[in-house]
Amino acid sequence: MFTDSARIYDLIYSWKDYPAESRRVHSLIQQHGSGARTLLDVACGTGKHLEELGRAYRAEGLDLDRGLLAEAAERNPGIPLHEADMTDFDLGKRFDAMTCLFSSIGYAQRLDNLQRALSAMARHLNPRGVLLLEPWFSPNDWIDGHPHAVLVDEPDLKIVRMNVSTSRDKLSVLHFHYLVADTEGVTHFEEQHYLGLFTHEEYLRAFAGAGLEVSYDDWGLEGRGLYVATAPG
Repeated sequence: MFTDSARIYDLIYSWKDYPAESRRVHSLIQQHGSGARTLLDVACGTGKHLEELGRAYRAEGLDLDRGLLAEAAERNPGIPLHEADMTDFDLGKRFDAMTCLFSSIGYAQRLDNLQRALSAMARHLNPRGVLLLEPWFSPNDWIDGHPHAVLVDEPDLKIVRMNVSTSRDKLSVLHFHYLVADTEGVTHFEEQHYLGLFTHEEYLRAFAGAGLEVSYDDWGLEGRGLYVATAPG
């Protein structure tokens, strides 16, 4: 998915305040899962949340994208990382806490995969373990035909990423166009990303189907909402 953009991913998202988000995550984990010591970050990306959370937990990461995992490994040399699909993984262990942040759950794409992903996460939680999940947009919140642009402006590097939001069959379609200019010249490449547009009710049913008790915070970490679920004890 991030075949060409993994190396510039963190520059594109340099506006994210990972330390502040991680402090909020840690506070919620301690509030809902008292005494948590181990953590798995599902869809960990380049490992910037892991970099922060690894200071408070024996943390591990999981992602399907090799390019992003390579960035995460370079950033977090002491943290175990697993290349696996969040809809079907088995690490042979359980964790006190689990995170799935920055709307990565949208990559499940379909309702059956959403259920599979939450069930896989639930199987990896210790009794009374806590799962924090940041959702992607719902169908009612998604707007087709909206142009987006991100600019990175550094002395020897310029990046522009542009797309126009579209959707079909309950999938948001992100057709990204990249222009990257450095001292060697200018390159252009494209990426196509598909993320499922799930309703709040569909999330709640999936959590219930995984045997998890869940509450919902409208704002969450950065305005996208946040589900806080616990495993039975």
